[in-house]
Amino acid sequence: MRCGHCGNDDTKVLDTRHSDQGVRRRRECKRCGARFSTLERLLTTTMSVVKRDGRTEEFSREKLMAAIRTACAKRPIVAGAIEKLVDDIEDELQRRGRAEVSTTLIGELAMDRLSKADRVAYIRFASVYRDFADEDDFQRAVDGLRDGPGSSSAGQMALLPPERSGGRPRGRTRKRA
Repeated sequence: MRCGHCGNDDTKVLDTRHSDQGVRRRRECKRCGARFSTLERLLTTTMSVVKRDGRTEEFSREKLMAAIRTACAKRPIVAGAIEKLVDDIEDELQRRGRAEVSTTLIGELAMDRLSKADRVAYIRFASVYRDFADEDDFQRAVDGLRDGPGSSSAGQMALLPPERSGGRPRGRTRKRA
């Protein structure tokens, strides 16, 4: 393994841990002493992605990760959750065992998982993926998200506290002179 700091090929493994993503190794460069981590994953058969215009290109995990990160920008989603989401999509594609997959399938899998993780991220992703032409398309996507499965807001905090029915108003009142 090449050191990312000095480029030396001579490193030693300090620690090895197995995780869902693969094998994590903590390494140390024998030349400069820098420590760094590596992640080893099983290389799977390469998949080709069939684009909407009929072109094909090799599946890119990084491209999918970048699209989902963009959709999740400034949202309360931890980086590990985004990586897990991409792992799930990639695993699902591998399980299907096809040499070629469509961008439609990848997009639908991503939107399915994003709709469960964060609704705003889902709408952001859908607006690019589905190429909304106008605000009506956008509104239909929002309405579909509200009406679709898992549309309950369980687990989400209320934006405003519930209104009290009847009784006197909350807070301090001033006496008028």
